[in-house]
Amino acid sequence: MRVPLSWLAEYVDLLPGSTPEDVHAALVKVGLEEEAIHRFELSGPIVVGQVLEFVEEPQSNGKTIRWCQVDVGEANGGVRGIVCGAHNFAPGDKVVVTLPGAVLPGPFPIAARKTYGHVSDGMIASGRELGLNDEHAGILVLSTLGLDPEVGSDAITLLGLDDAAVEVNVTPDRGYAFSIRGIAREYAHATGAAFRDPVSQVDADALADGFPLVISDDAPVRGNVGASVFVARAVEGVDATRPTPPWLAARLRLAGIRSLSLPVDITNYVMLEFGQPIHGYDLDKLSGGITVRRAQPGEKLTTLDGVERELHPEDLLITDDSGAIGLAGVMGGAETEMSGTTTRVLVEAANFDPVSIARTARRHKLPSEASRRFERGVDPAVAEAAAARVVQLLERLAGGHAVPLGARIHNEVAPQPIALAEGYVARLIGVDYGEAEVERTLTAIGADVAKTDAGFSVTPPSWRPDLIDAATLAEEVARVGGYDRIPSVIPVAPPGRGLTREQQLRRQAAWALAGSGLTEVVAMPFVTAAQNNAFGSPTGEPVPAVKLANALDARVPFLRTSLLPGLLDIAQRNLSRGLTDLAIYELGLVFRPVAGVRYGVDGLPIGNARPDEATLAALNASIPPQPRYAAGLFLGNASPKQPGHAAVAAGLSDALAAVRTLGASVGVEIHVRQGAHASLHPGRTAELFVQTAGGEENVGYAGELLPALAAELDLPRVVAVFEADLGKLIAASPEQLEVAPISSFPAATQDLSLVVPRDLPAADVLRAVVEGAGALLEHAQLVDDYRGQGVPADAKSLTFALRFRAADRTLTAAEASEAKLDGAALAGERFGATVRE
Repeated sequence: MRVPLSWLAEYVDLLPGSTPEDVHAALVKVGLEEEAIHRFELSGPIVVGQVLEFVEEPQSNGKTIRWCQVDVGEANGGVRGIVCGAHNFAPGDKVVVTLPGAVLPGPFPIAARKTYGHVSDGMIASGRELGLNDEHAGILVLSTLGLDPEVGSDAITLLGLDDAAVEVNVTPDRGYAFSIRGIAREYAHATGAAFRDPVSQVDADALADGFPLVISDDAPVRGNVGASVFVARAVEGVDATRPTPPWLAARLRLAGIRSLSLPVDITNYVMLEFGQPIHGYDLDKLSGGITVRRAQPGEKLTTLDGVERELHPEDLLITDDSGAIGLAGVMGGAETEMSGTTTRVLVEAANFDPVSIARTARRHKLPSEASRRFERGVDPAVAEAAAARVVQLLERLAGGHAVPLGARIHNEVAPQPIALAEGYVARLIGVDYGEAEVERTLTAIGADVAKTDAGFSVTPPSWRPDLIDAATLAEEVARVGGYDRIPSVIPVAPPGRGLTREQQLRRQAAWALAGSGLTEVVAMPFVTAAQNNAFGSPTGEPVPAVKLANALDARVPFLRTSLLPGLLDIAQRNLSRGLTDLAIYELGLVFRPVAGVRYGVDGLPIGNARPDEATLAALNASIPPQPRYAAGLFLGNASPKQPGHAAVAAGLSDALAAVRTLGASVGVEIHVRQGAHASLHPGRTAELFVQTAGGEENVGYAGELLPALAAELDLPRVVAVFEADLGKLIAASPEQLEVAPISSFPAATQDLSLVVPRDLPAADVLRAVVEGAGALLEHAQLVDDYRGQGVPADAKSLTFALRFRAADRTLTAAEASEAKLDGAALAGERFGATVRE
């Protein structure tokens, strides 16, 4: 909402010397958000001049210019010669002259310059060049605006171009602030200045009837009838060709609305002033009376923007005997539009259901100044005063006169009293508000406050539909009283509360991955069907996925079934910006719908209605399973090239190391086994398993991206990834994580080389060695896989580095050797492994 300061000052006393910044600061105190300050971007000298004479001079380009002699007053240099291309003025006319040194919007500096064989000592300006309106066909002749100022006087002040406007953001619950009236009241709350309600300054005399008006709403929205108030008044003898006064045009321009014609400008002006949208009809174009009803199937309407619209049965219409003539609360129809020939005007001021108007505006993609106000709630008690104000301005500015023809329907529901218990506001807000302050504040916002035995009975004003209970009244007391009075106190956590076990383990997992050198990222959860199929299933077959009904980006309408597409997108983006070495990870939810199950609900709870248990159960059942995954990606170099040290490329080993770190962080050992995945390299893919009470369970995959897929994504040939179901890892974690103590006794290290079948997974052999070696074995790791001379062609030699340690003594070499041979024996028993000498 843009608020010209000169307009605001008519209804509230601005503090002496107030700047736009000061007004912004005052409005911020009562909860309005400052947006910007708007001014006419021009500076003087810009003065009133009088054309004394001119000579028309045809030019070789076919254009005829006028060499004018213009009197700009003795103080401004007297008579000046000015070249002008316009032809809509005559000798004796008073015009706006921009003298050398002035700057017009653009910026467009004015200087004396030679043109068409003359030195033009300034410029005669049009309304568009001044930023006043969009009229550029001719210069601004002041007599056509009803002005006869003194020659040489300041034209900036004369035309209201020295005004400024403050812009504030109006939240959806405070529709009353979409008006000068509402902002003036808020400024009064913030500063204590005197507020003068513009509604009380309008004499809304009794309406005569005689104009046929019917509200026929057979399809109310949420049980609410589309129109609760409708006021119509007639004015005759209107001269629609009269120019809009500069003060009115300047205020509209600062408020962000173009000046179109005097009758339309008046309706827009009153809408901004009172917050009540107004529509004017050419009364001579109406066929019979007006009926407010819902659209009929197949009905169409051409709106003021010239677009023919197919109407929906829920659209609320303004109609006459000929059919639809307007989308109620959104935009009028072209058939009854006011024009330059209009002499009889029917003024409409109505109150429409916010939900109905919001749906119509969105359905037709037709937001308007009127719909923005109706969506937020318009004061139903202001319609008559707003209609009277329009009539008043049409009489004063357009030469019209009111006639005893009109109609009035009032079916609005009066605001209901709210019980406010004594001391409730102080207890809720935490500030010691006295009862007198509470009563004074609520009275100031327009509420009717009555003392009761238990506290107060508060009836909200008609313009505050957001005040519905004691809590919203308490919020008003806090807002008007000043948020700075509310202490900043950190609440004390109740004993025994804190992070759950699952939250603690998730946090440990994130810390462990970050501590091992990976960078955490957060990707958008929206993907394509191809991405879901590529990574959501190891076979690459189509997987069930959730498709959004109203996707932010139509190219990615599905919710992810894997974290890897997001990591690949982030890798692409970083790689394109020169970051070639990446180690990133994400912990996040994926969406795993069950095939054949329909998710989502047809009806959601309305407004602030509390859902019952059955509704909550239905809502929970409508959400697809969302397990939490952990995933990582590595590309480029794991260790960069340095003097004396070659670069070490990232690969599968880095992904497996991250997997082991992830498992250790939650107290789970992850077993690795040769596997297959449709999007991973067939020879460099591992399946990840954990041991559970029911046996081994697959928790994910690690591997290197298919080279063809990496090339398709413009990524390096080697891209290592892993993805694991973090929820399953946490479920397999022991209730109490045990930390092994650091022993003070030395370790005994030995190597064990076993010859095994070539196709036997090394991880299976390692598990057998660990199991057979027993409790003395502290650590075991595969360090070599040899295939060649000295080993049969169908076999391979696996070398394991073993570390033994006892908690209570120093081990002998014999004890370590015995444990090692026990491990070799179990591997031989299971797989036929033999010790290689």
